[in-house]
Amino acid sequence: MLLVQTIRDQYDQVLLGLKKRNFPQATEALQQVLALDDLRKSSQTQRDQLQAESNLISKQIGSLMKEGKSLEATAAKDQSSQLKAQIKELEDQHAQVEEELKSLLYLLPNVPHVAVPAGKSAEDNEEVLSHGTIPSLWEGKLPHWELIKKYDIIDFDLGVKITGAGFPVYKGKGARLQRALINFFLDQALAEGYMEVQPPILVNEESGYGTGQLPDKEGQMYFAKDDHLYLIPTAEVPITNLYRDVFLNATDLPIKNVGYTPCFRREAGSWGAHVRGLNRLHQFDKVEIVQITHPDQSYAALEQMSAYVQGLLQKLELPYRVLRLCGGDMGFTSAMTYDMEVYSAAQERWLEVSSVSNFETYQANRLKLRFKGEDKKSQFAHTLNGSALALPRIVASILENNQEPDGIRMPKVLHSYLGFDRI
Repeated sequence: MLLVQTIRDQYDQVLLGLKKRNFPQATEALQQVLALDDLRKSSQTQRDQLQAESNLISKQIGSLMKEGKSLEATAAKDQSSQLKAQIKELEDQHAQVEEELKSLLYLLPNVPHVAVPAGKSAEDNEEVLSHGTIPSLWEGKLPHWELIKKYDIIDFDLGVKITGAGFPVYKGKGARLQRALINFFLDQALAEGYMEVQPPILVNEESGYGTGQLPDKEGQMYFAKDDHLYLIPTAEVPITNLYRDVFLNATDLPIKNVGYTPCFRREAGSWGAHVRGLNRLHQFDKVEIVQITHPDQSYAALEQMSAYVQGLLQKLELPYRVLRLCGGDMGFTSAMTYDMEVYSAAQERWLEVSSVSNFETYQANRLKLRFKGEDKKSQFAHTLNGSALALPRIVASILENNQEPDGIRMPKVLHSYLGFDRI
């Protein structure tokens, strides 16, 4: 959530940032925020003035009673009652204005970093670098949705029988490949200094608002109505919310957490060849890294997280590229995002496998996640997160890029986790 003071102090910069995102009616929205903030401050000032006057009269009533001036005391009591009624009215008005202001701020996306390119869609993203050689496959190459049938390792039909489309069943070496990747990603994160956590996969509404999935992505989340709980779309939500309403010291930073969870996304409206097979699922596994940093260190941390994810892809021997997302393609809460895409030699296209983002103070403001700096003043921390990694498209790329006429080679780094080197 944007800070009102930031909007007031850096109005032109915030306005340009929202326009870079192609946010509709940015000027009107910001003007409405400032008008509500002025009204909030005005009602608070009036309330404070009346409360001070009421306190003074209350003291006078006691003195008048002691002096036997009952008529004057009665008049003062009447005046005090009128003031209390006015104070109550102002408090109700103040609460209503604060709620309207908060609701409006929830609808404003984060302001992009100055380095974020302008643009409206994925076509406008900026390629930062590419790594590896795109494999040249044999003539009979197959997409992963054919390979999984040929080797009987993932079954979509069984998933439809049990649940519905987008919920595959992993079998035999397919299940072992999933488990191997999860353990590999977790072990690599631990070696990098992340602390592993295993959070709940259901969260309450406060947690959804805390990291910005609500109200922005409400229609994309599975909702357990009777318990008013949401299935998580990513481990970012519960892990970051571990620090909601937490006051840290500067010496606590950076905090680095990693967690594996299944993730659930309705993906309403998704269809077509580009989402076939493992390319788009309603339930999938992911290892997530989260950092909470000092504001001065967050962009250095973003580069470190990007390099870390790239290191995983290099160890898996997958060709990849890194994109800096443009304003129009970036997530609602992000100030800057790098996407890592792996090339699928069978599908002959790039597949997004990771996003690494810096949210600056946007989530911390919602979470009330603060720390005390060296100057002893309270300030909001910066939050970051990244997929390290999401499994479906990694599995698809491993299967497709490493296929041969008589089987599928497994990356060497996974052999000890798998207990086999081929499917």
